[in-house]
Amino acid sequence: MNIKSVYVIGAGTMGHGIAQVCAVTGYEVRLNDISGDLIEKGLGGIGKGLDRMVKKEKISGAQKKEILGRITPSLNIAECAECDLVIEAATEKLDVKKMIFEKIDSAAKPGAILATNTSSLSVTDIASATKRPQDVIGLHFFNPVPVMRLIEIVRAMQTSDECAEAIRQFAIAIGKEPVLVKDYPGFISNRVLMIMINEAIFSLYEGVAEARDIDTVMKLGMNHPMGPLELADMIGLDICLHVMERLFTGFGDPKFRPCPLLVNMVAAKKFGKKTGEGFYRYDK
Repeated sequence: MNIKSVYVIGAGTMGHGIAQVCAVTGYEVRLNDISGDLIEKGLGGIGKGLDRMVKKEKISGAQKKEILGRITPSLNIAECAECDLVIEAATEKLDVKKMIFEKIDSAAKPGAILATNTSSLSVTDIASATKRPQDVIGLHFFNPVPVMRLIEIVRAMQTSDECAEAIRQFAIAIGKEPVLVKDYPGFISNRVLMIMINEAIFSLYEGVAEARDIDTVMKLGMNHPMGPLELADMIGLDICLHVMERLFTGFGDPKFRPCPLLVNMVAAKKFGKKTGEGFYRYDK
């Protein structure tokens, strides 16, 4: 399928980042959310992202205007019927995603590809909410979308070869490096990353070392740009716990058991940067 237009559901951090990348590379984009205010906030984020590109001389002021002109706000999800690819980037809750996919299944044109930006949920389960599971696929972008080159393409059990190849070509067209993975909990990225973060939290919990020292070991000894506890704070400890619980439930393997310290910190609403406190303190 030749993808020319993209419908993005969700104007938050991931959604507006996806919309920006698509528009920058020439695609016509419709950006959807549940309110005009949320869409405007997303468009504001895109504007700031493009301003950074102008400052770095990656695009001109005129090109910024052209890019913004390729993005159209949309409050009516039925308008996805005009697009070749629908990318859902809503909250990471299975019931919400399945509800959205039921709606876009009814609205999208025949042959359109329906993609979910889930980072841990079952794409096979999401696909089952539609009458065209062969056209459903996972398209896991990484934050910040305009900067991070990787995309995990996650094939549901029902995804057709044609759908997977069309999405692979699309990922390359928007300047990303696609990696094809099978639909198992956490895929590759979170399956490997979260167990490292969880083990770092266990090391802190057991008093092996202080948070900053644990991060220093991984940065200087393993050449990681950020320590695992710093990274957990940036991701959000609530999100880390959600993914760990998904891995633990999905595999039934005790190696994925969330550290009690992580559980307690989330219960105390110490989520990291977004709340001002996690393993470190931050100015809000």
